[in-house]
Amino acid sequence: MIQLQLNSLNVSIDKGQLSSFKKDDYEYIHQVGSPGWGKSDDEMFPIIGPTDEAGFKVKTPKGEAILDQHGLLRELTYALTSSTTITAVFEKQYTAGTKIKNSKFPKKSTEEWLSWPYDFVFKKQFSLSEDGLKIEFVISGEPEMPFMLGYHPAFKLRTEKPRVTHAKKEISLAEIMAVGSRAFQVPDCSEITLNDENSITLKSEGFGNFMLWTEVTNMVCVEPVSFYPYAVAQENLNEGFQTLPEEGVTFSVLLEI
Repeated sequence: MIQLQLNSLNVSIDKGQLSSFKKDDYEYIHQVGSPGWGKSDDEMFPIIGPTDEAGFKVKTPKGEAILDQHGLLRELTYALTSSTTITAVFEKQYTAGTKIKNSKFPKKSTEEWLSWPYDFVFKKQFSLSEDGLKIEFVISGEPEMPFMLGYHPAFKLRTEKPRVTHAKKEISLAEIMAVGSRAFQVPDCSEITLNDENSITLKSEGFGNFMLWTEVTNMVCVEPVSFYPYAVAQENLNEGFQTLPEEGVTFSVLLEI
């Protein structure tokens, strides 16, 4: 477990997963083991969304990839590469064509092995400052590699009627729950606030959109995404790809409290 600390801000990171973010002992992050979801954060890469209706196949310029929901990055293990009292850097590496065991098989998926036809290195960098906790995602690999990226943090809820607000709209928890597993779409948005007993604002760079998801009243996921996957049929998920520049690319999210 990695601990970051600055004044009244405290962060815990468990093998690359943000497991706690506190200010003056007020916990903002959903705790593993509480109802709703078995994680506290995760990444969706190189795709976002389910693939079962497309036979777990995703089109790429190098042929079909075999991917389950939200890609295969989550099946890889983070390695800690550096840390200080206010920073931590984790990394995952993947070699093109390597078969990765699908943890959803056989209970939640019929596909046992996942693969992707491109090399990549994925870094997750945490930095704590007086502004809050910044999380950067640095992607490098084969130039022109297609990809999507989504960040999937879960936040603890305490009040009966929390709400999510952005420049154009206020969204109730009931509205989010009504959408179900598809997730509530918030297009063309880079800043969003979860208003509960205390408030937390997510300021994103590079993503361009958010999704909101929960099926319980004690937590909600506020997810910056590069593409809303339910905008297309699963066999056309490749329409949401962007391509990796030769120099790589960095996305970021600031959790401001």
